[in-house]
Amino acid sequence: MNTVHLSTAYFPPIQYFAKLLQYPAATLEVCENFPKQTYRNRCHILGSNGKIALSIPVKKANKKTPITEVEIDYAEDWQKQHSRALLAAYGSSPFYEYYIHDFDFVFKGKTQTLCELNHKILVVCCELLQITPELMNTQEFHKHYPNDFRNTIHPKKKNQQLDPNFTP
Repeated sequence: MNTVHLSTAYFPPIQYFAKLLQYPAATLEVCENFPKQTYRNRCHILGSNGKIALSIPVKKANKKTPITEVEIDYAEDWQKQHSRALLAAYGSSPFYEYYIHDFDFVFKGKTQTLCELNHKILVVCCELLQITPELMNTQEFHKHYPNDFRNTIHPKKKNQQLDPNFTP
């Protein structure tokens, strides 16, 4: 089966969904250690004054912490901050009120691990976008896979061509 390999991501960027549309199946990397400053715990939205970075705080995660063990830190009220940022950026958009309730579990619930939250978000996004990739988790870590975009879709890679086949 033709499979794309992706990292877990908090509200993944559009290029992530383009890959999900391009391949019938996706393997999500759950056997890696937690790399900081990636889409695993952050996303970007477009506000009236430009790009806004939203980040989920995590408990004592470092580059040796397995991604499945990264716990979300609820000591900060990041859920309210993210919810308000989305409302300010998209509250007057058509269908905002229709779709925002599908994500109540993000802003009102307390999912323990980052990996679990990201998976729930991905499933809801795929349902809303009416795309049906077969989603699987990795069973062990490998440095390289065919169709591997785990490190290509990255928030810090601004000025380089991420994927020559991607057209927004």
